[in-house]
Amino acid sequence: MSNPPPPARPLAIRVKDALDRLASDVDAWVSTASPDGTPYLVPLSFLWTGGTLILSTASKNPTSLNLRSNPQLHLAIGHTRDVVLITGTAAAFTPTEEQADTFAEKTGFDPRTIKASYPYFEVTPIRIQSWREANELENRDLMLNGQWLT
Repeated sequence: MSNPPPPARPLAIRVKDALDRLASDVDAWVSTASPDGTPYLVPLSFLWTGGTLILSTASKNPTSLNLRSNPQLHLAIGHTRDVVLITGTAAAFTPTEEQADTFAEKTGFDPRTIKASYPYFEVTPIRIQSWREANELENRDLMLNGQWLT
């Protein structure tokens, strides 16, 4: 017999937990689509800046090509019983020296040192959801239309 799940976390705790995951986790599953709608899913390292995420991938990889033609993406951080899902838009950008240094330090990967082109993308979250158990599914939204819920 299994134990019942813990009670659902209040919104403020779920937002704090999601922000902690964004600050401490290193990798996310990133889902994009090609112009013809073909989905593509890949794990990528990320840096949370406090309002956006920074990713980098080879310019010839499907993720990079997809984001240049369709900036919409989904990211998943964590596992199925403690997940943060992000729907957002991505744009190629040039990070500041500090952002690039912090990205390299956190992820253990410095795109600036690779001979092949590794553009950076800045992801702006539009919707963030999080849950641990089914009892949190009903109120899983933490951010809607780019605004944190309170």
